[in-house]
Order: sequence, then C-alpha cells, then structure tokens
Amino acid sequence: MEETKNTATAENSTPEAARPEELKAADPVQADLLERIERTIDKIRPYIQHDGGDVQLVDYQDGVVTVRMMGACAGCMSIDSTLTDGIQAILIDEVPEVKSVKLDTSFAPYSYY
Repeated sequence: MEETKNTATAENSTPEAARPEELKAADPVQADLLERIERTIDKIRPYIQHDGGDVQLVDYQDGVVTVRMMGACAGCMSIDSTLTDGIQAILIDEVPEVKSVKLDTSFAPYSYY
C-alpha cells in the first residue's frame, strides 16, 4: 500500500491511508463519483465524530454505497437511524447516483449480526 500523509483531525476527514485502495478508480467518471460521495461523507463526519464515532466509505456498486461505522457508532443502538435518516438521506440528496447506503458488517464489531 502506498504511504500517504495522515491529514485527519477530529473535525475534518478520515486519513487518506484509511480509505480502501480499491476505491481509487482509474475511470475519471467513477473517480469523480467517489470524490463526490467522499466529500458528502466529510460533511456528515463532524456530527458523527462529536458523538465519538466515525464513518468510512468502503465501496460503491450500482447505486449502493457501503460504509463502515467505527468508534462509538460500532454497536450503537441508533445505527439504523444514523444510516437511513442521516447518511443515506444526505447522500441521496447530494449525489443523484446513490440509491441506498448499507453497513459493512464484515468489520469485527458487527461480526455477530
């Protein structure tokens, strides 16, 4: 994996190194779409971080964005509301190609689902 500068703070975004390599699209149209999704998630991130959590873009396929919830969000009882009423609603509003958002349950805290 290519080494990148960690530019994250509690109030801006996920470090570049934390973004999955496979999301770095070679296709300029796909790259633009991923960048718009990431920028929108970056708008939401401070509110999630305020509650001790974080969100990471994991994948985008055929209109479905997959995210990983971390920190206090992992295992939180409000995660369904955060996903649908928060992240999904804003992504659909700001990125017309997005049709839904799903949780990456392969991440260790969700392995019991």
